[in-house]
Amino acid sequence: MNVRKLILIVVAVLAAGFLLIQLVPYGRAHDNPPIVAEPNWDSPQTRELAQRACFDCHSNETTWPWYSNVAPVSWLVQHDVDEGRQHLNFSDWNQSHAEHGHEGHESEELGETILNGEMPPAQFLITHPEARLTDAEKAALADGLAATAGLSPSAEVEHESSQGNE
Repeated sequence: MNVRKLILIVVAVLAAGFLLIQLVPYGRAHDNPPIVAEPNWDSPQTRELAQRACFDCHSNETTWPWYSNVAPVSWLVQHDVDEGRQHLNFSDWNQSHAEHGHEGHESEELGETILNGEMPPAQFLITHPEARLTDAEKAALADGLAATAGLSPSAEVEHESSQGNE
């Protein structure tokens, strides 16, 4: 068998496989449930920053881009949104807040996650450059989320400085 024929067979098999995985039903349930309760935001700026950087995965206001309909990418997007909403959902704040105990230490972790660059994740920022926050915006969002959750921004700073001394 010559190389050209082998390449054509491989391409045909890959194309057939790509078409077949489009039949897998997971990753196409692009529903946005109703908004039940948002946090009592400390400021419009905090909400705007959260909307820009967090809402696509952590709210019921997800914007589903075209590639979220093409497997296997659709599987990854659906998984990230499902997991994000389960962990923290700004559109069902009372439930999310109660289930995960987002008070005290948990609320501090929200800010730390943003300040450490863990959220939004790098793979999300590739396709959503508007979600990339400057250091000042990260600090404002972390402080705003702490205030929204009922912590003073200084409590977050005190917690971080005490961790640095451990």
